[in-house]
Amino acid sequence: MSDKVQEILSQVSRLYHRYGIKSVTMDDVAHHLSVSKKTLYEYFDDKKDLVNQVLSSEHSRNCKVFDEILLLKLNAMEELFQIYKSIKKLIHDHNPSMDYDVRKYYPDLFMKVKEERRKTMYENTLRNMLKGKKEGLYRKDLNAGLIARLHLYRIENIVDNELFSADELNSFEVFHELFMYHLHGIMSNKGRDFFIKNFEKFQEAAE
Repeated sequence: MSDKVQEILSQVSRLYHRYGIKSVTMDDVAHHLSVSKKTLYEYFDDKKDLVNQVLSSEHSRNCKVFDEILLLKLNAMEELFQIYKSIKKLIHDHNPSMDYDVRKYYPDLFMKVKEERRKTMYENTLRNMLKGKKEGLYRKDLNAGLIARLHLYRIENIVDNELFSADELNSFEVFHELFMYHLHGIMSNKGRDFFIKNFEKFQEAAE
């Protein structure tokens, strides 16, 4: 992907997160970029192609953030809290109407994004739990594959049911409680001791 296309996707992503997808036309995008629609269509077939590339670019960017965390060579619990801070920022910057628009107007893209997110979340959760078990920070009897799927199922069903309002689903409080629920369910005694000793540092992630 050329730097020019990447810059366009980055700017359009900001537009979508601010105003939603449906309300932002190709004319709006061209005007925002200070280019003609003809120039815009040199890079994208139509609006659906643009939306698809924006979503793919965002997914790749988020994966890169998590890959960079792995390079820090932290223990499993420290990794979780770095991920916690990264997701907190994503929630803060996210506009829920963008997800709504993708689901309603581009259902095939919505399913594609959902499957990509599901695969990434499952693999990262499983890898972290296997690492935590090896380090003794998570329970030895932990069925990592099963818990990874249950964690994913819990998150997806919170999003897809009517028990929570849209505001609650996009609030940091819900994510925080879900994160802590998951963590306390998998920690070993050694992990709990590490958590208590490092509580103040971990608390900084929530601020």
